[in-house]
Amino acid sequence: MRSEESRPGHLTLRNPHSVLALLDARPADLLDVRVPAEAGSKAWRDVAEQARARGVRVHALEAPPSGVTERQRAGGRAGAEADVRPRKPEALAALFSDATSGDRWIALDGVQDPHNVGAIFRTAAFFSARGIVTTADRAAPLTAVVYDVASGGVEAVPHAVETNLRRALDAAKAAGIWVLGTSEHATKPLGAVPHDRPWLVVLGNEETGLRRLVLDSCDEVCAVPPSGSVVTSLNVSVTAGILLATLAG
Repeated sequence: MRSEESRPGHLTLRNPHSVLALLDARPADLLDVRVPAEAGSKAWRDVAEQARARGVRVHALEAPPSGVTERQRAGGRAGAEADVRPRKPEALAALFSDATSGDRWIALDGVQDPHNVGAIFRTAAFFSARGIVTTADRAAPLTAVVYDVASGGVEAVPHAVETNLRRALDAAKAAGIWVLGTSEHATKPLGAVPHDRPWLVVLGNEETGLRRLVLDSCDEVCAVPPSGSVVTSLNVSVTAGILLATLAG
């Protein structure tokens, strides 16, 4: 069975919703589909049907041995999967074009867990964010894990990959976008941030948060204040959802 590593430049996805989103957005980038010979989930049957209609190869996998567990199936060793080309990143000029009040973007400063990155893409798609800026270094690349956790979010939200995040923030400002940093040490609560601006929300590394030079580049820095005293910080993907939901209000 193929894997990501055996097909350079291609991704092997195992979430059918990620593949269905790709079929809607850029069907020419679906390369190959492999599904169990016996009836699988409806979503994978839809993938196979749409792939055949577009002339994409659909291979029937042999039934797995009786000893294969559900966990192994979920890990892709006995389940359906599809090979796809990754979505191409956008130029910053295109990502930040025509900014208006109420528009939202996200920038990631060293977020390293691909599950967090995927969850942020899914959240960004749910709240109709205009785009996501990631960095080429010291950050999780957009792997198959990101696509599968995003469950279609990577197709819904364009992204840019930059070598220098501070320059990307400067480009956002030049396009009329305000830059909002996040830090648990900030004195301004999220509720005090004005909603009537286009915002680029910057989220930091899971352990260390935003780098000092990135914080210094922000127009505002806010915190999500906790209500309890035992847990005083949030997962970065949860923070993304709270920020986008609050700024949309």
